[in-house]
Amino acid sequence: MFDTQKVEIDWAGRKLTLETGRVARQADGAVLATYGESTVLATVVSAKEPKPGQDFFPLTVNYQEKAFAAGKIPGGYFKREGRPSEHETLTSRLIDRPIRPLFPEGYKCDTQVIVTTLSHDMENAPDILAMVAASAALTLSGVPFMGPIGGARVGLIDGEFVLNPAVDSMADSKLDLVVAGTQDAVLMVESEAQELDEDTMLAAVMFGHRGFQPVIDAIIRLAERAAKEPRDFTPVDHSAIEAKMLEIAETDLRAAYRITAKQERYAAVDAAKAKVMAAFFPEGGEPAFSKEQVGAVFKDLQAKIVRWNILDTGSRIDGRDLSTVRPIVAEVGILPRAHGSALFTRGETQALVVATLGTGEDEQFVDALEGTFKQHFMLHYNFPPYSVGETGRMGSPGRREIGHGKLAWRAVHPMLPAKHEFPYTIRVVSEITESNGSSSMATVCGSSLALMDAGVPLKAATAGIAMGLIKEGDRFAVLSDILGDEDHLGDMDFKVAGTENGVTSLQMDIKITGITEEIMKVALEQARGGRRHILGEMAKAITGARSELGEHAPRIEVMKIPTDKIREVIGSGGKVIREIVEKTGAKIDIQDDGTVKFASSDLKAIQAAMNWVKGIAAEPEVGAVYEGTVVKVVEFGAFVNFFGSRDGLVHVSQLAPQRVQNVKDVVKEGDKVWVKLMGFDERGKVRLSMKVVDQKTGQEIKGEDKAEG
Repeated sequence: MFDTQKVEIDWAGRKLTLETGRVARQADGAVLATYGESTVLATVVSAKEPKPGQDFFPLTVNYQEKAFAAGKIPGGYFKREGRPSEHETLTSRLIDRPIRPLFPEGYKCDTQVIVTTLSHDMENAPDILAMVAASAALTLSGVPFMGPIGGARVGLIDGEFVLNPAVDSMADSKLDLVVAGTQDAVLMVESEAQELDEDTMLAAVMFGHRGFQPVIDAIIRLAERAAKEPRDFTPVDHSAIEAKMLEIAETDLRAAYRITAKQERYAAVDAAKAKVMAAFFPEGGEPAFSKEQVGAVFKDLQAKIVRWNILDTGSRIDGRDLSTVRPIVAEVGILPRAHGSALFTRGETQALVVATLGTGEDEQFVDALEGTFKQHFMLHYNFPPYSVGETGRMGSPGRREIGHGKLAWRAVHPMLPAKHEFPYTIRVVSEITESNGSSSMATVCGSSLALMDAGVPLKAATAGIAMGLIKEGDRFAVLSDILGDEDHLGDMDFKVAGTENGVTSLQMDIKITGITEEIMKVALEQARGGRRHILGEMAKAITGARSELGEHAPRIEVMKIPTDKIREVIGSGGKVIREIVEKTGAKIDIQDDGTVKFASSDLKAIQAAMNWVKGIAAEPEVGAVYEGTVVKVVEFGAFVNFFGSRDGLVHVSQLAPQRVQNVKDVVKEGDKVWVKLMGFDERGKVRLSMKVVDQKTGQEIKGEDKAEG
């Protein structure tokens, strides 16, 4: 019944199995991939014909995790998987980015890749396995795909690169880098690093590239046994259209791309396009080509004009040379009520970034296959349509927003203080108010500024820069701080973020297969110079975290109590802790190890709550002076509440230096008094004294501490 084909290899010390022919046989390509005891199913389906009028390649990649893969039942009311999580969205992008450039130009059939995690052993991360399985399924499908690709994760543990480290060991790694590519070239890099130098980052990329070569060989062996016949696909020859278009519009396009202002340049390009369309589609004439064909060739010609200008003259669209960064203005503290805010402007790209500090109650719960955990740092990126002068749909964040936000998160995260040093929940929101090139890197810069403005003690300021590449034959040019047009028309999008000392995040997407190690090295070195220039411009606004939190930010104090006292502080059904919160106005968060966090914008509220908890959880100290309240007056003295809920007796002989005939002559119920804890009697009863303490100042009167009644 089944024509099953299987390939097994040892990869980084664990068995990798690729199997086809048993599951999902109606898909164009399907591969069941297992690594350790983690298993994913990748399927590929591509339409036989493109939709009429389709002028782009409709590729969709969907990565999905099933709760049963980890032996779990989904949380929530409906108990089934719902909208994709952030991790699923990011993994979908991780797969999409290296495979998209390997489809031939002109292929426009609707294509969908679906990867489903079926089993997770909590040791081998399924994202790398998903990438490998998707590559294998595409290679078997018969769809025109110039693969296969491989992928791997690289860690840096104890100074050594580790290929596909176990999930638990990543906590000890100074690097989390994912690299994907073909046998000959790197196509995609995504990483977070602990201020590593450029040489180390490049070495990690090449280590990963060498590490996944056995996977590519295994996919090829499987394809030799089970691949479907390749589909007939011949790219349309547009040389005749291009030759005619050059005669009509080359001069106009060259002139348009010498205009430095974005909107004016776009208007000139639109005018050139209108001239082309009028020539190809005269009124009353019979067109020789479709509008989709002419539009596609015009887009290609735009790219060639820009690329020729850069390679021939070294001058770019906006007149800059290859390494110059656009003018930068950095501002902080621009929003009066925000805890921290910044406006970062670089050329025609601008990010308004706001940092908000919260308490443990504000942490985000993440329900993942590995288990539920909490995040205390969130970074959200928003890209409204007005930022590019357009109208558009407003709604929940899309893949692009999630991806750009995570890239900035990775860049800033290594520089945050440890949670026990700065016990705040931190949320950063980047609103892109203008965009013409690398708003994600503007978000990195703005986030660093806003966090320092909020008083978050970053280890160092972080900046980011986007690099581009133009390559024709053996000639190439690396571009610093690319414009949006240079991103669309170039061969590489290479984003590097970091501090003065090293790289914290590297993201690379390659659109061609000829990128060499030499080119990547040049790009990294050029990026370092640009990054340091940007850091210098940022330092004009703020050089480090403010010494104090903003006026409107909550204050958090931390204390430790014995774990056996937690129950007393919380009280039956939470009665005690609710009373403390209601009476003092401070928020309280108690953790299982006895750590108690107190939060309020009013320091007096925090102190009152801390004193209350101390009174419950701590033991009074003999010889210490306490402020108390008289709760009961009797003939032989007064009972004073002096330490939380603890009361003690001030004997009539200890009320005052002189002899007291009537207790009520000295104190009455409700009076605030100062008392010293003298000790405990043989029955454990508390003995207090008022006469050895100055009742006005609370200072102990020396020489009186031995007085007894």
